[in-house]
Amino acid sequence: MAEIKYWLWLAMVFGPGSRRIWETISFCGTAMEAYFYLTTDGSAANLTDAEKRAIDSTDLSKAAEHIEFCRRKGISLVSYDSKDYPPQLRHIYDPPAVLYYRGNISCLKGTRTVTTVGTRHATNYGLEAAHRVCADLARNGFVIVSGFALGSDIATHMAAVSVNRPTACVLGCGVDVDYPRDNIVYRDRILNCGGVFISEYPPGTRPLPQNFPKRNRILAALGMVTVVFEASARSGSLITADLAATHGREVFSLPPADIFSKAFSGNIELLRWGATPLYSIEDVMECFLIGGALDEEIRSEQTADISTFGYESSLRTDRDDPLEEIKATAGKVRPRRQKAKTGKKSPEIQEEIKDEKNTFTAKDELTELQRTIFSKIKNGTAHADALAQELGMNSDELMTELTELEILGAVRSLPGKMYEIL
Repeated sequence: MAEIKYWLWLAMVFGPGSRRIWETISFCGTAMEAYFYLTTDGSAANLTDAEKRAIDSTDLSKAAEHIEFCRRKGISLVSYDSKDYPPQLRHIYDPPAVLYYRGNISCLKGTRTVTTVGTRHATNYGLEAAHRVCADLARNGFVIVSGFALGSDIATHMAAVSVNRPTACVLGCGVDVDYPRDNIVYRDRILNCGGVFISEYPPGTRPLPQNFPKRNRILAALGMVTVVFEASARSGSLITADLAATHGREVFSLPPADIFSKAFSGNIELLRWGATPLYSIEDVMECFLIGGALDEEIRSEQTADISTFGYESSLRTDRDDPLEEIKATAGKVRPRRQKAKTGKKSPEIQEEIKDEKNTFTAKDELTELQRTIFSKIKNGTAHADALAQELGMNSDELMTELTELEILGAVRSLPGKMYEIL
């Protein structure tokens, strides 16, 4: 822990996830030596003018103050050289220098981990498969790792919770940011089962679209295998699957119930390119046979008393069934947002967004509210405040929807809170 302030200082100077941190470490050896080198000389580091200004304006005391600020907010930090740092991340191309977390980060050490990904607008088949497979895996001692998004992600997290097992949520925003809002009701349940929320972004960081590609490298690396439950042809899940394969991890793809369904076109593409079809948890468990490479990897990570969580299922009523809650809202407008003025009816909106000059092709992944927003922007650019007024929406709720539209590749932000269709 003695060096964490130096690691944090480097992240504050170069930015979270910056490759420049590791270029400096490879030259200097340690975070402490990197700090003293950069603040006294740094001539061989080929620093840009912006980096020099950041070094001059970032005193080491700011890192110490930030650590104390996080402590007061109940947020813990772990640096690359800490014994609590997730070992799966140590050998990837660009590991996070510092991780912020809430919960039990040790649940990721010395155990079998599975990364799960899928669409925000999952079908009932996709949700049922995600829940059943992940509940069985968790019951057998696996830790489920996912991105805490709507749809498939939250179904897999809550599958672990349903059998009283920990799960890890990797975020593209600060761990104190309520995103996505619809999933915040599940936070305490996850933490109470020994789970953890992780991010390399400082507290208060908004879920900006550029954060998620960097987040995905952590998501892909934490799981010793990756399972894609439901993905369209342009799904971000395919990026995570590709990263996992790059890390040398096995990638599983759920076979579609309907080979003609666009919702599973990404799954089909993965199967064509050599992903392993997932038929049962035995397919995943075979990757962890005693004496195999993953088994040896886990044994090398194990420490005493790493697991204190029982395998007993939590007592739940049908009313409390998280899968039913998730299925009830999948792909639909969230209830509190139904007061927004939705403009034209959905069929008319669907016709409008077929304009050939628009290149976005995954419109079937949008909720009705997102389609409405999309239709308001499609004829040019639109200002976020004007959109909020026209739709009768709260500005924060609109920005959340615009962020999801950016992540899906439907729109892009311009300076001055302006947005345009891609």
